[in-house]
Parts: sequence; C-alpha cells; structure tokens
Amino acid sequence: MDEMPPPSLDWCLFLDVDGTLIELAATPFDSVADPEIKALLVAVGARLGGALALVSGRTISYLDALFAPLRLAAAGLHGVERRDAAGGMHGSEHADAGLDAARAAFRALVNAHPGTVFEDKGRSIAIHYRLAPQYETRIAEIVGGIAARAGPCYHVQRGILMLELKPVGSTKATAIAAFLAEAPFQGRRPVFVGDDLTDQDGFEEVRARGGISISVGDRVHADYHAAGVPSVRAWLKQIAAL
Repeated sequence: MDEMPPPSLDWCLFLDVDGTLIELAATPFDSVADPEIKALLVAVGARLGGALALVSGRTISYLDALFAPLRLAAAGLHGVERRDAAGGMHGSEHADAGLDAARAAFRALVNAHPGTVFEDKGRSIAIHYRLAPQYETRIAEIVGGIAARAGPCYHVQRGILMLELKPVGSTKATAIAAFLAEAPFQGRRPVFVGDDLTDQDGFEEVRARGGISISVGDRVHADYHAAGVPSVRAWLKQIAAL
C-alpha cells in the first residue's frame, strides 16, 4: 500500500534508479528509461530549482546513456563518483587495477554458475544472480573469500540478488552529504527514494538531517513506502504540478 509524503517545494530530491524510477530488468544490461520518466525528471528538477540528483549503483556514464540526452546531477557506484549540479566531476571513472585478480575470480564464478551475470563497472565489480537465485548461498561464500583476498581497501556491497566488490569509504550517504553542502541542495530538506539494501545508509543520512526516506517496496525500512515504480512516478507528477 502506498504511503507517500505530501510534496513540498522546499525539498531537495535524491532518487535511486533501478526499481525506483524504472522497473528492474532481468539483467543490469536490459534497463530502459522511457520518455515519460525523462520528462518527469526535467519537470520535477525545474520545480525544485535544480535540487534533484540521481544516486545509483550504476556508473555516471551508464546513467547518462540511460537518460540521454539528460545530464543530471548524479552519484554513481554508490558514491564512488559524483557529478555536482554545476557539472563538476568528483572521483574519476577508470578501471581499478587493484581489482584485476577479483575480476578474474568473478568471471570464473559466473562461468561456473549458469544464469549469473558479471558486471564490470571499472572501479567496482558485481555479480548478479537474479536469474539463478538457487546459487545465493554459494555465491556469497565465494565472493566473501574473493573480497578477503582483495584486501582492506575493498568491501562487499549487498543488493537485491547481487553482490558488489567496491572501494571502502564511499556510500550513498557520503554522496548525499556532499550534495547537501552545495547549491542548489544546501538549505533544503533532503528526501531520498530507493528500493534496495544499498539505499539504507542514504535513508539514515537524510533522516539524521531532518529529511524523509521513502522505500519502494518493503525490502528496506523507511519513513514512507511506495508500492512500486508506478507509485513513484505518480508522486513525481504531483511534485511537477506544484
């Protein structure tokens, strides 16, 4: 059941992408952003004075391709990279050589478990098992070993039917905090909408700042809940109409 907060023009809005703005796809390479959501993001951003940002596990380059021709303020790779509202980049997108051994191990893991999918994001790597959930326990065990060998600079980020090996120190919470120190987000009440375990730290960050957390579905505890992507879009239309 939907339980959404009444919108306000004093907000700044942070939005996860997959499972929040667009429906989850069978693999991370099948996602599509339709014209409706692109138009909604433009309209909502205008109503909030530009205080809207995507906060995603995707790379920023992937988000740009997904939402083309838009180039929105965005945090990618769970905060490892960020583009501010003025277009300035923080963190760079490159292939982290420190993950090379883990890359090879992830590829071997996928080859041994049909239906799993390897995703190389450059500065992080992920294995998705949405199409092969029967392997969850085994994959978690193996990925834990790979992470241990990668060393203390990396950790495992859990998501819905996926595991990601990424650098420590950057999260969706740190990305949101950075946005909130800058115009046009500064001084506004933060609102974060997401659907995954990877959004939990972002929820905690906005709540600590007097903001609002909204979970899509019931996987993550939040202040409010949306039943699904259509509910989020209907709510965004309310903001655009303010």
